Amino acid sequence: MAEIMDTILILDFGSQTTQLIGRRIRDMGVYTEIIPGDSALSARPPDPKVKGIILSGSPESVYDQGLAPDAAIYQCGLPLLGICYGLQRMTFDLGGAIEPLPKREYGRIEVKINGKSEEAHAAEFLKGCKPVFTAWMSHGDTLTKLAPGFTEYGTSGTGYPAVVIHDTKPWFGLQFHPEVTHCEGGSGILAAFALGVCGCTAGWTMEHYVEEVRSSLNTRIGESPVLLLISGGVDSTVAGALLLKTLRGDQVHLMYMDTGLMRKDETTIVKANLEKLGAQHLHIVYCEDEFLAALSGLNEPEAKRRAIGDLFITIQEREVSRLGLPDNYFLAQGTLYTDLIESGKGVGKKAHVIKSHHNVGSPLVEAKRTAGKIIEPLDRLYKDEVRRLGHFLGLDAEIISRHPFPGPGLAVRIIGEVTREKCDILREADAIFMEELKLRTSAGGRRLYDEIWQAFAVLLPVRSVGVAGDVRKYGWVLALRAITSADGMTADVYPFESRDLLEISTRITNTVPEIGRVVYDISSKPPATIEWE
Repeated sequence: MAEIMDTILILDFGSQTTQLIGRRIRDMGVYTEIIPGDSALSARPPDPKVKGIILSGSPESVYDQGLAPDAAIYQCGLPLLGICYGLQRMTFDLGGAIEPLPKREYGRIEVKINGKSEEAHAAEFLKGCKPVFTAWMSHGDTLTKLAPGFTEYGTSGTGYPAVVIHDTKPWFGLQFHPEVTHCEGGSGILAAFALGVCGCTAGWTMEHYVEEVRSSLNTRIGESPVLLLISGGVDSTVAGALLLKTLRGDQVHLMYMDTGLMRKDETTIVKANLEKLGAQHLHIVYCEDEFLAALSGLNEPEAKRRAIGDLFITIQEREVSRLGLPDNYFLAQGTLYTDLIESGKGVGKKAHVIKSHHNVGSPLVEAKRTAGKIIEPLDRLYKDEVRRLGHFLGLDAEIISRHPFPGPGLAVRIIGEVTREKCDILREADAIFMEELKLRTSAGGRRLYDEIWQAFAVLLPVRSVGVAGDVRKYGWVLALRAITSADGMTADVYPFESRDLLEISTRITNTVPEIGRVVYDISSKPPATIEWE
């Protein structure tokens, strides 16, 4: 579909939010294509449908290992938008100066627009910016000298350039990230560039995405069987629905592993949901003892994730041999782009590893990927897009609205070594938390569960002294986490009413005797991640 639609080309320099830029613009109905930041643009045939180019952010500095774009980008005649590192890259390449900040700018920072421009392209772009707004920043370098021909139109609350525009060319730079949901008016800024400056016509829809994916699946898979490792969460369930609505029912095998690291009553719920999908082949594997044995003695998060990932594939291969599937079967996963980018995967090669995902970082999964036997139909989507896709495919609202649950399960919500006892304690406490969120409503009348993007409990490797019935109690400490987000790439803490937290805490400590203290995590992302491990 890309060849018949106006397109914004995005150069990926390794930012955690590169794909988020693309999907924000796709939300406007404009198709986006993401390519490595150092792609040889001069070797690409001119594409009349490409209306503009965006240079993404990066974890690197222009002075270190940061990639440089093909110099042809500055002669292509297309509008350019540099975001964070992209702005610094443009400034550096065109004769400006970049220097490290004495104090890095992270999170919410106010931006003030300084003035207007008589130039049509600048006026069109600035229409997307409010006079004063809260932006979201994540950088350690700043512009200390603008490149020739550029003017500063916006300044951060700390006094550094935040919005710069070339005086005569349609070249723009932002030191903040308009693509993240916590940037006030960010979508308007991107729309001013894509729809205004670039003049793109909206024509991209979820229907187009589904058509492309179905065409790709049919071409790659043909008549071969597909095995989907399904957790029962939103991602893998939507992936299963997409496969079942694309391929013949007898081609699709769904395998669910009861690892003992699942939520309360999870296997019963998953089985019922998968049966609603009309799957012909549903295989439930009970393997709690194996996973607990593999995790015994492991404390470090990445070690736990690797052990879980390897065992997932080991058991899968064992069970596949029992099923008698032919050698040409494909392994399908509900991997999202956030899984890939946090594991250091993406379009380019500069993304940093934040945490390994069991369905991404395992050496055995990598071997499958190298062999071309991995199917990941959601690997360019974010969580909210997956929910929209699930709605488009006709899944029940209760399935689509489930809070995200990590593939490694409770193993990454139990800090330190994982044991059966700890799993049982956390499972019960977490179930109480979820039940309370579904029972309680906000001032606006919505269930708290539906207002919160993701909520869960974390069992800490700490015991705290307390009192129960005039007797000294030495119980575990439980942390509650509840955040708001639209895509999982940035997150804010949910502002509970004090009464809700007090009553939830009381019910947990009264019901789960092993827990003696409850705390609430108030860290945003960044600097924290959503999950603790």
